[in-house]
Amino acid sequence: MSKKTLPVQMFTPGNLKENAIVLGEKLVKQWKIPTDRPLQLAFGSFRQEITVVPAAKSSGLRISEPLARRMGLFSRPVLRAAYHSTSRTLRLGPLISVLISRDNPEQPDKPFGSISMFCRELVNACRKQGAYVYFFTPDHIREGAGSIQGWVYDDGWRQTSMPIADVINNRLTTRKMENKPSVQHFMKEVKSLYGTHVFNERFLDKNEVFDTLKSDSSLARYMPESYLLTGFSMLKKMCQHYPVVFLKPVRGSLGKGIIRIARQPDGTYQTLATSTAGARRQTYSSITKLFSGLSGKMKTTRYQIQQGLNLIDHAKRPIDFRALVQKNGSGNWHVTSIVARIAGGNHFVSNLARGGTLSSVKDAVSKCLLPSEVKNTAYVKLHRASLDIARGIDNLIPVHFGELGIDLAMDNSGKIWLLEVNSKPSKNDNTPLNEQKIRPSVKRLLEYCCYLSGF
Repeated sequence: MSKKTLPVQMFTPGNLKENAIVLGEKLVKQWKIPTDRPLQLAFGSFRQEITVVPAAKSSGLRISEPLARRMGLFSRPVLRAAYHSTSRTLRLGPLISVLISRDNPEQPDKPFGSISMFCRELVNACRKQGAYVYFFTPDHIREGAGSIQGWVYDDGWRQTSMPIADVINNRLTTRKMENKPSVQHFMKEVKSLYGTHVFNERFLDKNEVFDTLKSDSSLARYMPESYLLTGFSMLKKMCQHYPVVFLKPVRGSLGKGIIRIARQPDGTYQTLATSTAGARRQTYSSITKLFSGLSGKMKTTRYQIQQGLNLIDHAKRPIDFRALVQKNGSGNWHVTSIVARIAGGNHFVSNLARGGTLSSVKDAVSKCLLPSEVKNTAYVKLHRASLDIARGIDNLIPVHFGELGIDLAMDNSGKIWLLEVNSKPSKNDNTPLNEQKIRPSVKRLLEYCCYLSGF
């Protein structure tokens, strides 16, 4: 199978029929494309019988405006083309779609809220690399349809009917949306009908990750002791064993609802709970009173109880690390970035949503009172742990992931610990859009989509 990246232009049908496609003579000869009989054109789930017209001195691809509209193509895209001689099929693509939580047509400049800039950046990357992308929400899904309403960018955002894509990146931000029967049915249907690849298929919950990874001896060294909090005896055992433990909502994110429990020298227990205003502090005279204080919350929220760690800190503000690990153009895991996160002044978690600040690993570690050997090996250890954990999840959890946000911590001895794995790493607009410069994370996302779709 031969492949090439081609600029696409539109023509108005006249002498050339609507379903004719004009290709450079050189490419037609090189790929041995027959011009005396019909071929099949494929673009995502779209299929159309076409005839190829060779053109001298042409290096691109020209299609009629009506055909382009039926394919959902606007402006002048750059696409990859592949010719399969056995099935006489000319494939264009890759067609990529991103399933997002919400859209707001009343805000044409920012229709997707905080991820609008990421969406534009992905459009720009597709134009540079050769691909086409559209965005859709659960509300766009219609049962049994071979096409879907989606948002494309053509000097401004517009909605149009699109074929089902070769690859779907699930970026839904809530489990409630993801678990809608219509969404689940759609993902199942497009895989079986069109062979669509769906990645980051679902959320992970904290307990599933820790229980699965600690069963692998090579990964157990990164795991703080942690369990699903089932009742009083579990709380008592962990609080007696560790001076500090954390309760984390099994399905929480952005540092919401985390409770830190510290055993005091006088035998009382102090809790700190995250809230928008800072950390709420409470003291309980005994483990029994502590359990009574928590039991109301436990009725509505499942918690993971986790060993507290002596994290490295700067001016008593704990530091942790977020690694973005993505699959590359060969389908292999690759660390795209690792940043340090320093907790805000009145918080004990480092999430930006809780007032934390970002720093490079080197800068953050240099501010800590650590032996120079620990400082010098920090990045290498974090890098290795990130890859080990991503591969472990891939091997042990039967779900398709293309990128993971892995939260790691380092204790004062330089040992690396896993805090959390996020299957929907944030794409919020915290970097200005630069049309000339596409972030490595967006490039890698696109490379993996090309790999999955065979382009």
